[in-house]
Amino acid sequence: MSLKVEIIEKMAALLTVAFGLVAALAWNGAIRAVFAEVFGDPDELLPMIVYAVTVTIVAVIVIIWIAKVAEKGKETEEKTES
Repeated sequence: MSLKVEIIEKMAALLTVAFGLVAALAWNGAIRAVFAEVFGDPDELLPMIVYAVTVTIVAVIVIIWIAKVAEKGKETEEKTES
């Protein structure tokens, strides 16, 4: 495996984890807002849920794109090596 492919794989993994963390933090905020709704301060609930859903959708799209780019790079490298 070449250094270029290894770097692409590591970057893909790092970016996947980063977007997963962003989605997790968004859902954390939304869940906190639900508790605030139950126990008071309901003004931020809907925007927090919309934010969490939006970030999750964007994260999933970017993660899928990153995986495809990494796979293409890997296939290109394998064809070059053959």
